[in-house]
This record gives sequence, C-alpha cells and structure tokens, in this order.
Amino acid sequence: MRVRVLLVGCSGFVGRGLVPLLLEQGHHLTLVSRTANPLAALQHPQLQRLQADPAQPASWQRSDLMAALSAADAVINLAGEPIAEQRWTPAHRQLLRDSRIRTTEALVAAIAALPAQSRPAVLISGSAVGFYGTSATARFEESSPAGGDLLAELCTAWEAEARRAEPLCRVVILRIGIVLAADGGALGKMLPVFRLGFGGPIGDGRQWMSWISRRDLCRLIATALADAAYAGTYNAVGPQPCRMADLAAALGRCLGRPSLLPVPAPVLQLLLGDGAKVVLEGQQVLPVRLQQQGFHFEDGEISAALAAATSAGTSPAPR
Repeated sequence: MRVRVLLVGCSGFVGRGLVPLLLEQGHHLTLVSRTANPLAALQHPQLQRLQADPAQPASWQRSDLMAALSAADAVINLAGEPIAEQRWTPAHRQLLRDSRIRTTEALVAAIAALPAQSRPAVLISGSAVGFYGTSATARFEESSPAGGDLLAELCTAWEAEARRAEPLCRVVILRIGIVLAADGGALGKMLPVFRLGFGGPIGDGRQWMSWISRRDLCRLIATALADAAYAGTYNAVGPQPCRMADLAAALGRCLGRPSLLPVPAPVLQLLLGDGAKVVLEGQQVLPVRLQQQGFHFEDGEISAALAAATSAGTSPAPR
C-alpha cells in the first residue's frame, strides 16, 4: 500500500537509508527540516521538502506545513540532536531536550488540531535504549522499567509526548540502539581509525552494545508504517547484543586490521564529558516484541552486519 508520509528528523544519518527505501516502495514523502535542501543529491518526483523548525509551535501554524500534515497518512518523527558527539554543557543538554521533547510536543499538538478525518493514521516516533539506564549485568525487555540517569529521563519525557497521540492515531515508539552504517554514527567514526590499523575497543571493552544495522532499522520503520499490528513500544535493536570488545574484534576481522589498541576512557571523557557515558557504559537490550511479531532481521549477527555495512559503504550515499 502506497501512502503519503510526513517525515521529521529524517534528513541525516538514518534518513539517508530510510528516504530512498520509502521512495522505492512507492510512497509520497514530505521531508520537514531546518535546512533548506536536505538530502540534496536525492531527487525524486514523489519527494517534497519543506524548510521549518519543527520544535517551534509557530511552524505548525504555517498553511503549507499544516496542509502537508493534513494530507499525510503517516508521520515518522526521529528528531533529535546527536547524543554523543560533544560535551554536555548546560546549553547542549537543553538542545538535546528541545530537539526531542519540544519537537514531539509541537507535532502532536498539530495533529490534535486537525479535524479527526484529516489526522494521520499512524505516528512512528523515535526513542533510544538509553531509556533503561546502563548496566553491566541486567537484560532489558520492553516491559523493563526506566533507568534514573539523564538519558533515561530524557527518553521517558520524549516517549510521554509521543503517547499523547494515542487517542488520535496508532502510535509506534522505537527505542533505537546503536545504528550501524559506514557513512555515519559510531561505525562511521571507528572505520577510519581501524583502517589505519589503530583500532580497538573503547574503554574496558566489557560494556554492552545493543546495535541494529541501518538497513534493518529502515526496514522496521517501513514495516511498522504498513502493518497495523505494530503498536506501542519496541526495542529497535538486533537479536544479538555484544560486548564492545567483541564488536571491535569483529570489525578488525572484517577489515583485516588489528583491533588491539583500546581508546582509554579518560581520553574520551576529556573530549565528550558526560556524553562519553553513551559509549563507555551500555545496556543489554533484547527485541522481544519484534521477535514475537515475526520481524526478520537481515543483519542479525555482528560480523555479518559489519561486513554488509562496510561493503555498502564503498559507494557514496546521498547527502
């Protein structure tokens, strides 16, 4: 079934995989972004771009944006500034909150303002495995309680705003793990170092990495878009979380390079401050609900996922 989709926060790393997939499936897309021409290299007659700041309620009072929302059968909201790319100054902490919580709040308010017959049928909204806090020993399912650190509080508030749409439409919340693709995210930062032969685990290597390939994440979003059986919260992670040391070793084998030089935790903390906890601490998260619903992971094992990602990464992706 081909539908009209409004996409928010889908113009970067995940969007580079998601938007081409949805276009290939025949959907009509409207991409809302603060930048003037996101994914500029991607030109398609069924792709429309609107420049707006979705965190500002005033943006949703614009006639063109509300017309696009009214025409949409579905909304995908993955808005959020990157978590682990700079120090968590007070200003950056506020940006992390505003980009997620204010955007989702403004979006849901705009959906509520539409006549019932004009509202989208489904809202797919992002969250993160940081919801659970960190642990070296616990295993987390969708029913597990929230943690008590800053990221857990952020995810809890983010999800609460998305759930305000539940009386209005079907809501799917994805607690996304570390997304693997060669042209961005954690893997994109690791690849140049490993290719030079200086790669290794970050920190002590014992922390859990709950990961998903970008290909599988995009397939999951497309599946949740089309299948009304998907509703509620899902752990958007692969079925085999691994330790950081195992991920580094698998990447070294994939590239034929050593993986013995760890990045000391104090170095990362000096560079990223509080943001270092995202990669120095972890959580073992399991995709219980996805497996119950029969979702098939094409990249379910870390070595195969890394091999697929690095081979795909030899071709330039649209930006």
